[in-house]
Amino acid sequence: MDNFTIVRPEHLNHHGYLFGGVMLKWVDENAWMAASREYSGRNLVTVGMDACRFKHRVENGSILRFHTDKVKQGRTSVTYSVVVFADAPGAPQEKEVFSISVTFVHLNAEGRPSSLDGMGT
Repeated sequence: MDNFTIVRPEHLNHHGYLFGGVMLKWVDENAWMAASREYSGRNLVTVGMDACRFKHRVENGSILRFHTDKVKQGRTSVTYSVVVFADAPGAPQEKEVFSISVTFVHLNAEGRPSSLDGMGT
C-alpha cells in the first residue's frame, strides 16, 4: 500500500529539515491504515517500532511516499514494514530516506490481546 504526503514548514526542526518525531507519527499512521484495512473491525494498537533507520534528511516541499507491506503475523499481532521515499523539490528521482517496522496487537473489549483470525478472545 502506498500513501503520500508533502513536507511543509510546520513539520521542520530547528535545522530546517523534517523533524524525526513527525516522521514517526506518519509511519505509525500509515502502518495502522494498512493494518486496519486488512483486519477490518478489529481494535488494533501499536505495541512496538523496530529497526528505525533515518537514511537522509528530508527537505521542506518534499513529497513523501510511504510504502507499507505486511511482513509477519502472529496469533494476536501483526508487523508491517514501512519504507519512506522522498521526492525533493527539483530532484531527478525519489530516494529512500527512512525505514521502520511497526507491530500492532489486536485487543478485545476488555483490553486484552485477542486472536486476529476471529473477533473472539
